[in-house]
Amino acid sequence: MSKFWSDAIRDLTPYVPGEQPKVSNIIKLNTNENPFGPSPKVTHAIHSFESNKLRKYPDPDSTSLKNTLAEYYNVNSNQVFVGNGSDEVLAHAFMAFFRQREPLLMPTITYSFYDVYCNLYNINYEHIPLGDDFSIDLTRYQRPNGGIIFANPNAPTGKALTLDAIEGLLNTNTESVVIVDEAYVDFGAQSAVSLINKYPNILVIQTFSKSRSLAGMRVGFALGNAELIEGLERVKNSFNSYPLDMLAQDTAITAIQDEQYFQETTQQIISTREWTTAQLESIGFNVVPSKTNFVFATHRYLPGAELMGFLRTHNILVRHFSRPGIENHLRITIGTPDEMSAFIDCLKKHPDISTLD
Repeated sequence: MSKFWSDAIRDLTPYVPGEQPKVSNIIKLNTNENPFGPSPKVTHAIHSFESNKLRKYPDPDSTSLKNTLAEYYNVNSNQVFVGNGSDEVLAHAFMAFFRQREPLLMPTITYSFYDVYCNLYNINYEHIPLGDDFSIDLTRYQRPNGGIIFANPNAPTGKALTLDAIEGLLNTNTESVVIVDEAYVDFGAQSAVSLINKYPNILVIQTFSKSRSLAGMRVGFALGNAELIEGLERVKNSFNSYPLDMLAQDTAITAIQDEQYFQETTQQIISTREWTTAQLESIGFNVVPSKTNFVFATHRYLPGAELMGFLRTHNILVRHFSRPGIENHLRITIGTPDEMSAFIDCLKKHPDISTLD
C-alpha cells in the first residue's frame, strides 16, 4: 500500500474478474464467454478494416453504431448511449444517477461490481435479500431510495424476472432511476427495452460481450429516455470523449446486422444449457433455473470449493464464490456441446460422485 494513495483508494476493494489462464488445453467455463466466435461477417469486417484510418480519432459520438442500435431496438438515436463495455456504461450511470441522499437499492447477491462502484463514488447503498429460491422480489424495493439496480437475468444465479414484475415496480417507483442490467437477456429472458418510452426513469444496459461474442472488443450500450442518455453523455465527456475505437464500432455494427448467426448461436447455447442442467441433476446437483449462458449449481453432498479444485486438476475452470449463502455453488459457463460433455464426464469420475446411485 503506497503512502501516495488517497484515502479513498486505500479503502477500496476492487472487483476481481474471473481467471484468464495463459496456458492452452483448458476448458474455460469460468467467465461466461460465448463458446462460439463472432459472426463470420465480423471476421470479414476486421480483415477489411483500413488500418490507415487509425491515425485519426474515432467518432466520439459513435453515430453509426447508435443509429444501428436505434433501428434494431426501435428507438430514437438520442435514446442510445455506447461505452467501452457495459462495465463502463454502468460506471457512468452510477456517477450520473445514484449519488443521492437516499440509498441505492440492490440485491444481496448480484453482480459484485455494483458494490465496487458505490464505494468508488461514495454512494450510500442497501442490499435487499433474495428469496430462499434466489428470486428477486421487487415489491421489497417499494420504499424511499436514491435509485434501484438489478441484473435481469441476475448474476450469478441466472434467474430472470418477468416484464410484468419490472413494470409493476416502475408504476410505483417514479422518482428515482431504475437500471436493468441485461447482460444475459438474449439467452431466454424478457427485455425491458419495450418500457423505455412509457417510463422515463428506466435505463436498460446491455453488452456485446455475451450473445454477440465480442468480449474482447469491449462494447456496451444503454437505452433509455433522452434525458437519461444526456446525463450519461455528460459523464462520458468529462471522463473520456473517445471510449470506442473505430474497429470496435465497425465490428459491433456488423454483429448487430447478422441476425441469423445471432439467433443460431444463442439457440445452440440455450439447448446445451438445458442438456447440461439435466445431466447435472442426474448426478446429484441442484441447479437454479437459468435464462443465461451459465448455470448456478450446488451438489447435494460435496462442497463447491472441492469440486472446483477437482475440475481444475483436470484442466476445467469454473467459478466458485466464497461469500456466505452461495459458498457451495459453482457458476458454470455453457461451452460447446463437446466441452460440456467433457465437463460432465469429468464430474462423473469424482470418486464421491461415481459411487452415487
